[in-house]
Amino acid sequence: MLLPPIPHRYLNFLAGCLALTVALSGCVPLVVGGAVVGASAVYDRRPAQVVAEDQQIELTAIHQLLQDSAIQGHSRIAVTSYNRTVLLTGQAESADVVRQAIDHVSRLPKVQRVIDELTIGPNTDLMRQSEDVYITSRAKLAMTAVDLPDFNATRIKVVTEDGVVYLLGLVSPAEADAATERVRYVPGVKRVVKLFEYQ
Repeated sequence: MLLPPIPHRYLNFLAGCLALTVALSGCVPLVVGGAVVGASAVYDRRPAQVVAEDQQIELTAIHQLLQDSAIQGHSRIAVTSYNRTVLLTGQAESADVVRQAIDHVSRLPKVQRVIDELTIGPNTDLMRQSEDVYITSRAKLAMTAVDLPDFNATRIKVVTEDGVVYLLGLVSPAEADAATERVRYVPGVKRVVKLFEYQ
C-alpha cells in the first residue's frame, strides 16, 4: 500500500521538529573517562547500570509487542522506561489490547512498575504526532530556564502524547515543581503529568 505524498508545509514542519529535537536532546557524544557517552548521561542521577537496564527494557518490550499479532496492527504504543518504571502511552483498539500490552511489559525482568496511560481509540495522525515531538522539544527548552542549584534539564525525561506531557526523573520536590511550572505554559500543552521519583 502506498502512502499519499506529504504536503510541503508538513515536511518543513517535520524537518524543523527533527532539527530542534536533535539540538535539544543532550545526546552530543562526549568522551568521559575514556568512554564515549551522551551529554545527558553525564548529568543522569540513575546509576549507569540502571540506565542500561532501562534501555534494555524498552528494546525488549517493543520487540515483544511487535511480535504479538493481537497487539501489532491494533495499537500504537510507545514504551518509556525510567529507573525501571515503564510508562506506556499511545492508543489501542480495545481494553483487551491494553491488558495484553501491560501483561507483556510487567513480566519483563527488572521492571518494577508499569504506568498505563494508553487510551482506547484510533491512532493519532502524523500531524498530531509531529506536534507532540515539537511540544517535547519546547518543554525541554523551557526547563533550561529553571534556576535552581544543581538542576539540569537533561535529568528529566519528557514524553508527549496527544498534547499531554509526562515528566519522569529523579528530582527534588522543588525541582519537580519548577520544571512542571515551566512546561505547563508551553504552547499546545493540554496537561502535565508528574511521574517523578523524589530524592
